[in-house]
Amino acid sequence: MKLHKTRLAPTPSGYLHLGNVISFLITVSLAKKHGAKILLRIDDLDQKRVRSEYIQDIFDTLEFLEIPYDEGPRDSKEFLKDYSQVHRIPIYKDIIYELIDKNLIFSCDCSRKTLLNKHPKKWYTGTCLHRNIPLWKSQTSLRLKTEKNASVDLNTYSKGQKSYILPRAMDFFMVQKKDRFASYQLASMADDMSFGIDLIVRGMDLLPSTIAQVYLSNQLDDNKFIHSTFHHHLLIKKEGKKLSKSIGSYSISQMRKAGMKKESIYQLAGKYLNLKSTVSNLEEFSSLFLSSIPQSSK
Repeated sequence: MKLHKTRLAPTPSGYLHLGNVISFLITVSLAKKHGAKILLRIDDLDQKRVRSEYIQDIFDTLEFLEIPYDEGPRDSKEFLKDYSQVHRIPIYKDIIYELIDKNLIFSCDCSRKTLLNKHPKKWYTGTCLHRNIPLWKSQTSLRLKTEKNASVDLNTYSKGQKSYILPRAMDFFMVQKKDRFASYQLASMADDMSFGIDLIVRGMDLLPSTIAQVYLSNQLDDNKFIHSTFHHHLLIKKEGKKLSKSIGSYSISQMRKAGMKKESIYQLAGKYLNLKSTVSNLEEFSSLFLSSIPQSSK
């Protein structure tokens, strides 16, 4: 398996936690095995949630844990100047215009309350599909016209090519939000194609997003995304709940303030992944992790 480039893609909407770090370590380990370059790509398009201290925390955490990367910003100033997603808005717009030309999107003005009234999990049921709302009307989002039970093929790291059905939760998924910024699904896919990423490591909770993004890329004339290889790792949980920024789970910043050393955080990461031996640095983590994960021969 020849892989060329992967990425670390944190979102500066909170302080990085242990789950983020474990995903980084898995990404770096796979990149090391395959000789792939590593890009640092900070996903800051949701500007309302971005804070400068969260951006700085990303650089501080990577430096503290000595997690390497080959491309991308080296500090907050360089990130804002050259690498913020706001610089790639024209790329996202070009994709939106292509979808419009192909009559593949429609406008939606549904509120969160409307979504909840239509479905208990707020899954979109196509309320605005045939309402013919003008595409550029204010306070509307743009959604993709998806096919029911559409099949999507993914190249997986451990099991080769697998077919998935587009999840119900991703029916008519959003490609542009009401604030006119690209949705996560579109921006993430566009960035990976733009930077030439062909190895994408994510938590298992993002498998539906991966399926949606590959489905979206299949609608485009220039579909580099179809050649990407995906590895979805098991979620890191505490007391049965996924570690997340929203509940302040195991913030690396908090650990450091409590006096935890780099070696202790590596030990904790290895413990959560049930690695066979105690690890205290990246080299030890990579060696044990790579020996525990199968790789597809295709």
